[in-house]
Amino acid sequence: MSTSRTVDRAFETALYDTADHALDTAASLLAADPGADAELDRRGEEFVATAWRRGWQPADLVRIVRRELDDVHLRLVARLIRAQAPHDRPRGPRWAAQLDAVPEGSAAPRADRFSHATAVLELYRLLLRLPALEPLETGGAEGNGRRTPREARPESRALARIRALLAKAEATDYPEEAEALSAKAQELMARHSVDEALLSAHAPAPDTPGACRIGIEAPYEQAKAVLLDAVADANHCRAVWNEALGFSTVVGFESDLEAVELLHTSLLVQAEAAMTKAEAVQRAGGRKRTKTFRQSFLAAYAHRAGARLRAAAEAATAEAGGAGDVDLLPVLASREVAVTDRLERMFPETTTTRLRGAGDAAGWTEGTRAADDAEVGRRRPLR
Repeated sequence: MSTSRTVDRAFETALYDTADHALDTAASLLAADPGADAELDRRGEEFVATAWRRGWQPADLVRIVRRELDDVHLRLVARLIRAQAPHDRPRGPRWAAQLDAVPEGSAAPRADRFSHATAVLELYRLLLRLPALEPLETGGAEGNGRRTPREARPESRALARIRALLAKAEATDYPEEAEALSAKAQELMARHSVDEALLSAHAPAPDTPGACRIGIEAPYEQAKAVLLDAVADANHCRAVWNEALGFSTVVGFESDLEAVELLHTSLLVQAEAAMTKAEAVQRAGGRKRTKTFRQSFLAAYAHRAGARLRAAAEAATAEAGGAGDVDLLPVLASREVAVTDRLERMFPETTTTRLRGAGDAAGWTEGTRAADDAEVGRRRPLR
């Protein structure tokens, strides 16, 4: 029997039948034919390429495999992603960064061929059933090889300073210091956004909005998605949460997307650290409502932090507009319209979701207090 036929028979048996006995039968076929290994890998690379055509990106694939399967499957998909990459077309810097972040794909030593074949088939079952996603690439940027703003110049000094400020905010044990550092970071983000908007408005070919996906990890996904939405809104972006697949799609201009990714990650780290400390105090007092306390804490944190972020961004933008010779309002309004238009084309139908499980008064109070500690209010301008 040819190796190709072996793989075909295994796929016919296992990939379109979810029964355990079908998986065992197909794995036995593959385990008995070592010559089929290369063909099996080639088919895996085809599954990866198909996922790309259906709107998935490397980070998305890694995230869904980590979420749905085990470490062995993660190593397998990482190896397939790296093997397929040289045969793929150029896709731009964000895609390249995701490829660089793919975990090492070397498979762990396996006890037997049957176990390996079983893991491969389990992974391929998942890849085969992936739904189509909204494409993030556009015909005018990463989709056709034109230079994007991110390709045209290295990371700005402003973004480097923002990274440094947020790293310090995450590392400190003092809420007041984290508050000041986060405040400076948000103000610098707002001014950086204004600078980028003005540069684009005077460029021969103005930028167009892009999009990225940010994973929303369990537990307490809903509250974390609310926090991301607040950060996106404060930084001239819009976010749409896909609860079923565990990510939010953020739409905005590239410099704003970078700011959202940075600030959301930092605030989430700060929120979880503050939540752990607050929960320890609650436990010491004899209270054991861990799940509802945490959900309420994060929901309150997101609500309060969002209000502070918007206030800081509006103040910094107003200050930048008052200090310049150009009226910022038409520039920012046109960018807002462009972002909304891109969002509506990507997601013509969206629904709103009620925040669930935020009924713990102590959790809400402590979350609000923690957000105040990470306040991003007005501070003197950075020079």
